[in-house]
Parts: sequence; C-alpha cells; structure tokens
Amino acid sequence: MTDGARAATRPGIPPRTAETHCPYCALQCGMTLRDSGDRVEVLPRQFPTNRGGLCQKGWTAAELLDHPDRLTTPLLRDPASGELRPASWEAALDRVAAGIHAVRDAHGRDAVAVFGGGGLTNEKAYALGKFARVALRTRNIDYNGRWCMSSAAAAGIRAFGIDRGLPFPLADLGRADTLLLVGANPAETMPPLMRHVTDQRERGGRLIVVDPRVTATARQADLHLQPLPGTDLAVANALLHIAVTEGLVDKAYVDARTTGFEEVRRTVAGYWPAEVERLSGVPVADLEETVRALADGSAIILTARGAEQHAKGVDTVSAFVNLALALGLPGRPGSGYGCLTGQGNGQGGREHGQKADQLPGYRKIDDPAARTHVAGVWGVDPDDLPGPGVPAYQLLDSLGMPGGPRALLVFGSNPVISAPRAARVTERLRGLDLLVVADFLLSETAALADVVLPVAQWAEEEGTMTNLEGRVLRRQALRPPPPGVRTDLDILAGLATRLTGTDAAFPTDPRTVFAELRRASAGGPADYAGVTWERIERDEGAFWPCPDPDGPDTPRLFADRFPTPDGRARFHPVSHRPAAEEVCAEYPLHFTTGRVLAQYQSGTQTRRVAALRKAAPRGFVELHPDLADRLDVEEGDELVVTSRRGELRAPARLSPAIRPDTVFAPFHWGGAARANSVTNDATDPVSGMPEFKICAVRVEKA
Repeated sequence: MTDGARAATRPGIPPRTAETHCPYCALQCGMTLRDSGDRVEVLPRQFPTNRGGLCQKGWTAAELLDHPDRLTTPLLRDPASGELRPASWEAALDRVAAGIHAVRDAHGRDAVAVFGGGGLTNEKAYALGKFARVALRTRNIDYNGRWCMSSAAAAGIRAFGIDRGLPFPLADLGRADTLLLVGANPAETMPPLMRHVTDQRERGGRLIVVDPRVTATARQADLHLQPLPGTDLAVANALLHIAVTEGLVDKAYVDARTTGFEEVRRTVAGYWPAEVERLSGVPVADLEETVRALADGSAIILTARGAEQHAKGVDTVSAFVNLALALGLPGRPGSGYGCLTGQGNGQGGREHGQKADQLPGYRKIDDPAARTHVAGVWGVDPDDLPGPGVPAYQLLDSLGMPGGPRALLVFGSNPVISAPRAARVTERLRGLDLLVVADFLLSETAALADVVLPVAQWAEEEGTMTNLEGRVLRRQALRPPPPGVRTDLDILAGLATRLTGTDAAFPTDPRTVFAELRRASAGGPADYAGVTWERIERDEGAFWPCPDPDGPDTPRLFADRFPTPDGRARFHPVSHRPAAEEVCAEYPLHFTTGRVLAQYQSGTQTRRVAALRKAAPRGFVELHPDLADRLDVEEGDELVVTSRRGELRAPARLSPAIRPDTVFAPFHWGGAARANSVTNDATDPVSGMPEFKICAVRVEKA
C-alpha cells in the first residue's frame, strides 16, 4: 500500500502539498502537488519560466507515482530460467558488488562503466561522477545528455569560454524584436515557453523558424526557412555573408569585444546566397529578409537539436554563434545567442561530473589544478583520480568488446530506445558480464538487466535541478517513496560500502550532498558555492555562476566581458560539409527524427499515462503526399523504413508539412517502430554527438 493510500484510510488528515517542478523537460515548470489521500493532484504555480502554465505531460505527471507498473522491489535475473525475479536489497547490492569485483579482478578498473542521465538531480549527477572516480576508480562514465547538448556546449565553450544554455533569463525572449529559432519546435517540446514567444509577438516582434518540417512552431512564424536536412551550417554562413555584404555587421562591437572575425569573413565570402539556395532549398529572398530582421533592433538566435544532432553539430552551432557575434547580439538585454536545453536537468547534469571529461563545477578532468581542488574535497590523492573517458556512443559501442567494459551501471537512461544504431547497442548490452539498471519502471534497457534496482520518483525526494536558463531550482518531496524503494543516493552509498568498506564519503541526504557539491564547484566555471537551498526558495532560484552566498548571482552573462583569458569572444571559421551519409539510388530519401507533443524522450514514462497514450498511441512515418503518390502509399498503410543499419515499421502519416525528399519518425517508441534502429552512429569529432537528424533510407509498403 502506498503512502497516499495509507493516508486515505485515516479521515481528518489535511492534504499535504509541495511546491516543486515538472519532472520532464529543461523548462522545469513550477507546479504544486497536493496529496489528498486517495490521489495526488497537479496544481498550477506561478513561476517565472511557465507563469502557471503546464503542458499535457506536466498536468498528468503525478499519475506515475502510483502506477501499477511501478517497481517496488529489486529484481535479479535467475540464471536457470533467465527471468527477473524479486529479491531483497541485500541480495541485490551484494550481487552487484560481487559482479563488479569479479570484472575488475579479471579485466581491470576500466572494465566497469557508468551511464547516467540528464534527468538526474544535481546531487545525483554529482554523486554518480564521484562514485565512478572514487569508488570504482574507472574513467568510463558518460551520460545520455551527450546526445542532447554536447554540440552546443562545445561551441559555446570555444566561442564564449563557458556553456550555459541560455546566458540570459527566459523572459528576454519576450523583449526581442526578432527571434530566430533554428531546429527548435518548442510549441510541441516545451509548450509553456511559447508564452514568452507570444509576449514577443504581441510587442510587434518577428518570429523566424528554420526547420525542414512545418512544425507547430513553424506554423506560428512570420517567416519559415525550410532547408534540406543537414544544410543548416551553409544557411548560417550565407546569412553572415549577406550581413557582411550589406554592411550590417556591428563593427564597433566586433572590434571591441571579439577576436578572429577576419578569418570568418574570408570563409563566408564563398557562401553566395544563390549557391546556398541551390544547396539548401532556402530562397535568397528569405535569407536576406532574415538577416535584415536580425540586424534591425534587438534579436535572439536560438538553436536546438535539429541543428545540433549532426556529425558537424559543433560547427553548425558555431556558424550561428558567428552570426550573433557579427551582429553584436551577445551580452545585450533582449539579444544574444542561446540553445534550448532538452532534458529536465540537461544543464546541471553536464556540470558536475557525469560527463567523460569533467569534474564538478564544469572543470576539465585533465586539468591538474582541477584535479587537486576536487580531490581535496573528496579526500583522495589527485593521482588516484582516473583520466578522461570516451563519449557516450563510443562507450556503449565498446561494451563487451576486446578492451571495452564488461560491466555497466545505468542510472536514469534507456539507451535501448535512445541510442543511435540501437540494435547494435542492444546487442552490446546483451553481451555484458553484468548489467545493472536503476529505474522506477521496467524500461526496455532494464528488461535486459541482470539486476534492476527500484528508485524514488521526483515527488518522493528532495534535490535541485538547473533549468535551461542556468537557474538552480529546488524540488520538494511531497511524500516518501513506497516501501521497498530507495533513492539513487542510497544505492550509491550501499554499493560504496561494499566496494570500499566505508560509506562515509557518500552521504545519502541530498542537502548534505549539495553542500559538498558547492565546495567542489567553487572557483569553477559553473560555480555554485553561493547557492543555498534557502536562497533558491527566497529568490525563485539562483543563476550560476554564484560564488558568494552574500553576493549576487548572474542572470545575464557577457554584459561586460566574456569568461575567456582576454575577455573577448572568439569567432571560429567553419565550412559546410555533407552529411556523413548521403542519399543514393538504393537509399534515395532523407530520414530525420524528433518528438511529438504528448510523449517524452524514450517514452518509458509517458507511454504509461493513459491520456498521453490516447493522444499519441504509436509511432508513425510522416511523408509528403507527393512522395506517397510515387510510392502508392495511403494514410495508415504500414511502411518499412530501411537504412544501412536497420529498419523501422510504422503506419504512414501523410502531411504537406514535410519536404517531399524527407521522411520523419518520432523516437519515443520501441519494438518495430523504434526510429533509432535506422539512425546513423557517425559522431561529431569534437562533441561526440551522433548524427540523429539525417541519414539515407528507402521507404516501402510492408
């Protein structure tokens, strides 16, 4: 019986409430939860990001707290039957520790790997990174945020010296005269954000959208640029070419606040708009209109996954950053460049150590000073910390292979659905000596595990998140987890005890962990030293960097200088190159993926909510009616989409919203409709981002 059900048997107990934040996307909308005994309700809460609004996912989020599929006991795979069977916590943790010891004894420390998630709280992301480096002493840790924000992060660091998705408050969107969204569809992925876009439009501002599909966001735009997938970089360079030739570059800003413009100017000189029109399909007149709008008053350029999930994602983002710098946008109120973080803690999750090359505070793990500082907080010798690991896909693709990890611990991720070339990743997972998954539902990845550990949900534990603005937020617990369920922090402490002989270094209280995180991040690029839970509650969050508890936080970056050695932003010359895989006679169509309004990420949670399942019950393949005519396809026909890596099967959805040379499928479903069976595992050489957004396919009726 759940805690809520117990309360229902005792009349007269007043409802409990908790002010918290939605468990889904990085907008982290404020909400109030009320437990009246027989059910938990989601109530609106005024908060700066969402101002009382929620999307359908947010309104239905509490339905998962008492879902019949909820895991409430550890599961161990029976070696005789091959089935997962209930077990005690002692047996489960002993099995994990014994498996880790066996793998390390046979293959070394790096044979054990950890895979985290962009939905983990700051405390859990921090503890997971510490656990990998201190308790396991492995270099092999990364997380699914590598597939979300890594390209924008790398581009931001090399241009600005720092990575914060939005270096300004979200409300700035409403102040911009022109808003350019590149590969972003917030009307479906984070609908409450559109309130700020509505503010912008009501002020007379212009909305311009760059997207191969006529999405729900594109339908609201004043101007929609519909390029061939994979040509965004060329479009950005053409926009800067026009800005240069028409004298729209802010020369005073460029001279005073940047370096490297001349080399970029020479590079974009070759991107004649007419040539880019032939390459991308975007008319010259639309390119010119876009640049003129951006140069006329305040302007914000935002990129998202459509531009970033490519094997040239870092360079594509850099091209749009170059455009923003040339127009003098970053650091000015109502202007700038930013990227829309996807996962709930996609920002904080990449700051505190679960990335392969990072230590807390966004420090580099190969920086001797960073190692010394963090090792001092952790009470270990800096020389005992492992070096950098490898990016997420490379890590998963090496599982069970010669020299690769033989054991994997997964927290808050479902790579069977979310990884590119997912069939191969699934086989890699099957080949492990030990697979451990911590989750609150039996995801497709958990179903393959040797050990499944049931964990608390967002409304059952305290913690902090960092939203897409860099605003650190507080999650409050409404009630404790059900009997038999533990938190991720409890699990890490229990394993650390078994692996090291002590759990003193791994506290289980989130407030204590956050206090340690503050010390570990102090002085780093993402400095949380001045952020306290009390300050978060008093001020509706605190923006990092915030080094002093009594000093200001930083809602807006770059006002006076950039966090680079000379205080200047850096231009980077980048050139368009084709997608890693081009269309051909055998695979003549472009394939791209994305999301739908009613589902989220791998769908483990949202596919179990009745209202969301009714709104989006299954996957589909979207294609243009002209293409459907050529293929003799009608609405609802079962289609097979085949690439060089695999196939997906789903019904046809005919729509003029997509280009006739492109097909689209959402990635929220498994089984035959798994879109990532098809996607390309080519990766960006800088960020490790896979090329989710384009590959070559053929389409046939099943």
